[in-house]
Amino acid sequence: MTPPSTNTSSGTVDHANETNFREKVLQASGPVLVDFYADWCGPCRMIAPVLEELAREEPQARIVKVNADGSPQLASQYGIESIPTLLVFENGRPTKREMGLLTKAQLRSLLGI
Repeated sequence: MTPPSTNTSSGTVDHANETNFREKVLQASGPVLVDFYADWCGPCRMIAPVLEELAREEPQARIVKVNADGSPQLASQYGIESIPTLLVFENGRPTKREMGLLTKAQLRSLLGI
């Protein structure tokens, strides 16, 4: 049985960790943009409002943030060596990867919207 869409808060940025990553990202239908970040990271703090604005403007976009410090196993599993690192997951697999501070236009392109 396919689980229902996990983006229950359309128009917002969701958060995931090692406990709920499978549900929120791997089992989601459609592409999911995952932002691996840390609270102490300056560029991460700079991209956060851009991600939130994109989520409001494009309610169909699924955007999930993962704190790399709080979820070290996920960060290691997906080869996160610098932050922010943004991965796009489709059908439970990472298909695109970008690192660093991106513009809203670049984020839209990454998501294909």
